[in-house]
Amino acid sequence: MDATPTDNSFRLIYRSQSKIAPEARKAKLGALFSQARSNNKKRQITGALLLSDDWFVQVLEGQECAVRSLYALIEKDPRHDSVSLLETRTVDERVFSRWAMAKVAEDGEPDIPLIAHRDGISPAAGRGTTPEQDELLAFMRDSAVGDSHAAGGGPAA
Repeated sequence: MDATPTDNSFRLIYRSQSKIAPEARKAKLGALFSQARSNNKKRQITGALLLSDDWFVQVLEGQECAVRSLYALIEKDPRHDSVSLLETRTVDERVFSRWAMAKVAEDGEPDIPLIAHRDGISPAAGRGTTPEQDELLAFMRDSAVGDSHAAGGGPAA
């Protein structure tokens, strides 16, 4: 079942510190991302993920109960430390309605949006980003490097 972009969704943004050892990170994150994309698709959760040094910042969008349930699992996951909620809100539409858990690059590198289809997930080559996506991606990058947004100073709705 596809996510509907105008489903009056819930958005949650969190930040956490990775507890995965640097030497094991590539293999463990590859497996984690594959499983998370599959699970998120089943739960009809879309969003984007930034990994910057030891920090994760993720936007999750979907039905509120599904998103909050996933966040509760993340809070208990031993691969995450210092989990902090940056924003929660109901939104008229998803900003990342067709993105599965995409890789958001650090400055200077291209983002890799992954489009969810009925038969799987593939890169969204050449589609670019919307101004709304750019705003949230900038917020994510800012949140990965400091506490300036951790007290509810999220992006404009």
